Amino acid sequence: MKKNNTAMTQRLYRCHDCGKLTPKSATSTHCSRCGSTVHARLPHSFQRTLALLISGFALYIPANLFPIMTVTRLGVGEPHTILGGIIALIHGNMLPIAMLVLVASILVPLLKLLGLTLLLLCVHYRWQVNAKLWTRMYRIIAFVGRWSMLDIFMISILVSLVNLGGVAQVIAGSAATAFAAVVVLTMFAAKSFDPRLIWDVQN
Repeated sequence: MKKNNTAMTQRLYRCHDCGKLTPKSATSTHCSRCGSTVHARLPHSFQRTLALLISGFALYIPANLFPIMTVTRLGVGEPHTILGGIIALIHGNMLPIAMLVLVASILVPLLKLLGLTLLLLCVHYRWQVNAKLWTRMYRIIAFVGRWSMLDIFMISILVSLVNLGGVAQVIAGSAATAFAAVVVLTMFAAKSFDPRLIWDVQN
């Protein structure tokens, strides 16, 4: 689509709340249907996404280095990192579960961080790319990111179920907080990114 045929060049702005196309005028910047403030693009989308991504990368390191849970048996605690837990599952002949944890807990967050980074680089350096393909990649990132909470759900279930006093107990580790923060930050980053910016930089 040529730039001179876009809604923005015709001063038609889409409401972020109800989706109605609203003509932008000098006297009003509000949606005629729901009254929300309308913008041509999400305000400060690039800056917000970048800040959330930097925070996500910073927390991704301790999320994988520190123990995500400690399993105590007969008073002896055995801390597990995410990777250590995957190795323990493999040694316990639970390969399908280990692969599921590997994909949901390590690969998905990392690929989501890298994917959003590529989107920001595309916008910043005005790369000439297949905008349809990159928009589809953004949609996939936004959709699959929620499944990264699998580890947190698993730990919360184990903490509530495995509590036998001095016999056996599961305690959430410091990495659990960092990992949950990474998931939430990447979800917010995907939400704050405006994919229309990809189309704006195409000639």
